[in-house]
Amino acid sequence: MNAKTTKESRTIQASLVQPSDTNFHGTMFGGKMMAYIDEVAAIAAMRHSRRPVVTASIDSIDFLTPVKMGHSICLEAIISSTGKTSMEVFVKIISENLRTGERTLTATSFLTFVALGEDGKPTPVPPIIPETDEERYLFETAEERKNMRKERKRSTEAFVSQLNITKNI
Repeated sequence: MNAKTTKESRTIQASLVQPSDTNFHGTMFGGKMMAYIDEVAAIAAMRHSRRPVVTASIDSIDFLTPVKMGHSICLEAIISSTGKTSMEVFVKIISENLRTGERTLTATSFLTFVALGEDGKPTPVPPIIPETDEERYLFETAEERKNMRKERKRSTEAFVSQLNITKNI
């Protein structure tokens, strides 16, 4: 399977923050932004794998600054690393005051997607070739994030095993 450059799957999505997207503070709902993040990341993962994908995990969404109604948001998603069947996707969100042109880094997020074959089971994905300094940095630090995900999964499984939940609810 031939490796692909990051730019082959780069996905950019822009949106205007409307009144229905905001809370009583006049800033964008975090959940609305989370939906945009998942969508743009899924498109990047499908572009890279050319397969249907499922969200396996969302490591974090770090909200850095609020986005006001009437501003725009621009989400950029890139594949930052790959496993055998999985892809780590990095999303950065820039907000823009359309009146002044001021742009601000608003949020960042890492998600993991798994590519699915015709049988609905995980299928191999091409490796990634980082080209820019930012892409190389994300690629070089991916193993540390992967290890943190594994530890978080172990911790979650231990926590869930202590809950009084039956499988046949």
